[in-house]
Amino acid sequence: MHNPSGTLAGHIAENLLKAKEIALNDSRVPEQLGNYLQKALDVALGLDPYLDAMAASKRKTSPEQIPGDAEGAESRVRLQETSASGSLNGQILRMFVHMIRARKILLIGNPKGYTIPAIAKELPGDGKIFVCAEVPCLGVNSQEELDCSSDGKKITMQAGPVADTLKALHAEDEHFDMVFIDADQRNAVQYYSFVMDNHLLSMDAVICVENTLMKGQVYLENVSDENVLAVRKLNSVINSDPRVEQVVLPVQSGLSLIRRSPVPPDVAESKTQVLKDEVFWGCHQRRILERLRLDGRVAYVTGGGQGIGRAFAHALGEAGAKVAVVDLVLAKAEAVACELSLKGIKSLALAADVSKPEDVQRMVDAIVARWGTVHIACNNAGINLNSASEDTSLEEWDKTFNVNLRGLFLCCQAAGRIMLNQGYGKIINTASMASLIVPHPQKQLAYNASKAGVVKLTQTLGTEWIDRGVKVNCISPAASCQAQEHWRGTQQSVGCPEMP
Repeated sequence: MHNPSGTLAGHIAENLLKAKEIALNDSRVPEQLGNYLQKALDVALGLDPYLDAMAASKRKTSPEQIPGDAEGAESRVRLQETSASGSLNGQILRMFVHMIRARKILLIGNPKGYTIPAIAKELPGDGKIFVCAEVPCLGVNSQEELDCSSDGKKITMQAGPVADTLKALHAEDEHFDMVFIDADQRNAVQYYSFVMDNHLLSMDAVICVENTLMKGQVYLENVSDENVLAVRKLNSVINSDPRVEQVVLPVQSGLSLIRRSPVPPDVAESKTQVLKDEVFWGCHQRRILERLRLDGRVAYVTGGGQGIGRAFAHALGEAGAKVAVVDLVLAKAEAVACELSLKGIKSLALAADVSKPEDVQRMVDAIVARWGTVHIACNNAGINLNSASEDTSLEEWDKTFNVNLRGLFLCCQAAGRIMLNQGYGKIINTASMASLIVPHPQKQLAYNASKAGVVKLTQTLGTEWIDRGVKVNCISPAASCQAQEHWRGTQQSVGCPEMP
């Protein structure tokens, strides 16, 4: 098959341009008709450059910069075909890579080479793109050339019979989060069928098929072009496949987006009866990752200005929760809240000394005033003053217990009252492996004892409150030897995240 020149809008513009030329050369054509032809031509000519410019803001080409006469219009058709020859579809693919958090992509055919490195940039460091085509399609001659850059190392190029490459991927039990197929190639129907029949798609994968409109030819009657008929057949096969649903975007030469049907088809030929219960559909018809989401929940993290607390804040926010970042030092809390806002996470920065009951109550009141309640409490603030047991002063002991145990109790109690009243809540306390073992040679008697108290407090609250809808748990982080060496002898401010 061949690559179609121009896009759907470009094809319309070509025909409008010819119609306008005929109208201009025929005195019998009313002037009003010529004006309408010009308006239609302007719309058709402007679409692709505008879409392309909006997808790549660095481009400065716009319809207004080019004359509107017949000669200028012809130049605009040529410019349109050049500037919109794949960048928009490349941007669309990048968007989908980001939205579905794809890690592995399969490209079947010969897409515009410059879009592939751009797509690779969207992948995480361990992401992979497998490109299989009859001939090399990246403008390079070897895999070694791709490996010269960090993003190039994500790309594996396999030139040769596509069917053989697909069979090899299937034999290796590969599966992909996104599959790209160029419809304008021989055997595209077979490639689609092989991907679907041999489970090369991961559960929530998306298939993107390019060139599915063929300049509008696929939906015109009395078309005999074999290439157009082949694409029409592919579209029909996909549309009639009960396993998937699709939508065709009328951009450029057409881009079809396909996903598994949310309602799987009945397996008529199955040897066993499919039990479509909550295990099959998911509890309340929600998949497991959806049920782990925290959308609509309100959380706070004490000691959230750094370390473990900062990581808690980001994790909760990325899962969908609104997050109040609490720290003794307001500037630290504000810095983390700013980080969250850059991710689009609703956040609130608060200062509080958790060892003071009035600060804890003011913290909870501020969260309730902003968001109405508290669903998740991460009581993470802690200190470790490090001293030999024989040298531990009563002041150091009291200060450590005031933050690590008294402060945690105050937070549990203040948040727990709200949670018990609403019949729902999750409390996560930060204990330490030092509550279970003595991390010799570190000298931290007060810290170890306070963290042992955190474990027992957590067990007690968890037992008392579980039947009232509030779950209380704790985590016990451990430190590497290198981290222990770094932290030994350091002193942290009250209310900052602990380093266990």
